[in-house]
Parts: sequence; structure tokens; C-alpha cells
Amino acid sequence: MSMFRLAPASLLAGATLAGALLTATAPAHAGPVLDKVTSSGTVRVCIWPDYYGITFRNPRTNQLGGIDIELSAEFAKDLGVKVQYIDSSFPKLIEDLVTDRCDIAMHAVGVLPARAEKLRFTKPYLQSDIYGITTRSNRTLKTWDDIDKPGVQVAVQAGTFMEPVMAGALKQAKLVVVKPPQTREQELEAGRVDVFMTDFPYSRRLLDNADWARLISPTKTFYTLPYAYAVKPGDEAWLQKADDFVARIRKDGRLATAARNNGLTEIVVR
Repeated sequence: MSMFRLAPASLLAGATLAGALLTATAPAHAGPVLDKVTSSGTVRVCIWPDYYGITFRNPRTNQLGGIDIELSAEFAKDLGVKVQYIDSSFPKLIEDLVTDRCDIAMHAVGVLPARAEKLRFTKPYLQSDIYGITTRSNRTLKTWDDIDKPGVQVAVQAGTFMEPVMAGALKQAKLVVVKPPQTREQELEAGRVDVFMTDFPYSRRLLDNADWARLISPTKTFYTLPYAYAVKPGDEAWLQKADDFVARIRKDGRLATAARNNGLTEIVVR
């Protein structure tokens, strides 16, 4: 039996730990972040503008779109303030929140134990497994079990949750961590890697826009990770405000509508 298929069982303990951290409750009084947001009339939202379907800046129009662009606008509306977007990324996520560069990160942040040690998370609203993207011309990689084989170069984006997960899962293939300005797509098209790992939303980008891309889905659940919104620690009232928003949009249909608008209904947390 492939070790690649067995390895994630041990990794799921991390997701369980992270899930437990999502259940904390907090008092409903005002806090410093909410006071600042209210007094300034603006909530600063960190986004990753290259996250297709989530917080994506269209390079042709420079317009932002995605589920969390829609939902962050709803969050600001509920708060009675304007929204200001701050370009961030997964490698910069913790620093940007802890140093007050933004008030909240709303770009489908995977709840990993390492992040949960530094940040606080709302309850999840999306969840995704990991998928592989290869080229249609690749005849070596036909199924999921072909990925963890000697000689296979497997790319992940630096700072994404795929990086530590695949580092622990791969036993025979070589992990290649791609850092900006390089991209996983460029490395794959250039033939420097054989496959790159991504999540459901990002896989849609390739399948919707690149006729050379082919999806490799896991044959069974590999590593399902919850996505949530993140804030810095130390202000439980602000975390509760964000958590209450997630509860409302799940109940009143705004989450379902935004997911449907962006082709993400399949990964909504019910």
C-alpha cells in the first residue's frame, strides 16, 4: 500500500488540535480593535490578492472579486464602517496581524496548529482537501498514487498549508517550495516540477483558465483543513465580533450566496 496514502492519518491530529481551538467562546464587551474600527469608520482587511475565487485581483481589470471580497463587504456593512483592503500573503499573515497592519485576515486562512499558536480564529466557514495539478501532456502522473514516487518533483507555494502537510506526507518524491516571484504554474509549465499541490479554490483557477492543466484528485480523503478568519490574540471581544458574523452569514444565507457566486458551494461548512 502506498505510504503516500497512509501518511495523512498522522497529520490529521494537527487538524483536530486546530479544530479544538476554534470552539473557544469570549465575552461580548467592546475591545480596543472594535473601538478603533468604530472611531476610524474603517475596518482594515488583509487579503491575498492572488487567491482565485477567494480574494482575487483580476490582472486585466485590477478589480477584486471572490467569496471573501463579498463577505468582507458584508462584515463592514454589519459594523457600519467602510472596508479597506490590505495586500498580504500567507507568509506575511502572522506579521501583518500582530503588527496591526490590518484588523482581520479574510482570505480563507487554513487553521494550522502553527498559526493557531500565534493567531486566533473564528469558527470555520469553508473546508478543502488537497489536490494535484499537472499538465495534460504528463503521462507519468495518472492517479494520486503516482505522485509520491522516486524522481517526481512536487511543488507547493511557500507559506501555504500545503507546505508542512506535504513535507510530512512525501516519502519518495522531492518537495519543491516555490517562493515569489516564481509561481507554481511557471515551474510546472517550464518542466521544473511534475505536479503542484493546491486546494479546491485555486484548482478552479487553473481548470477555468488553462487548457493545459489536469486535476489529480485524492482517491479518498487526504487532508481536509478548515478555513476561517484570523485576528491577532489579546482582544477576545473582536474575535467574538468576527465569530458572530460567521454564525450570522451561515444562518441567513449570505455565505451560501457568496459561495454559489464563486463556484465554492462544494466546500462550504454546513
